[in-house]
Amino acid sequence: MNISLPDPMRVFVEEQVKQKGYSTVSEYVRHLIRQEQENLENKRLETLLLEGLDSGEKIEISDEWWENKKEELVQGLRRQK
Repeated sequence: MNISLPDPMRVFVEEQVKQKGYSTVSEYVRHLIRQEQENLENKRLETLLLEGLDSGEKIEISDEWWENKKEELVQGLRRQK
């Protein structure tokens, strides 16, 4: 895949690669894509959690319960991919 960028964007990307210690522009772009994927996954997880909280089901929520539920939902999202 080739991507064309205007000069100011190309310079910005090259500066980010140097400043943040990436080996290549491709590595930097992969990092940005992974970040966006994680952001989307987190937004979906938040939506699911809010839907669950709005469901009216009464449960006692502890730190342990919350961690277990979050892990369960993350695993479910990964299986959907």
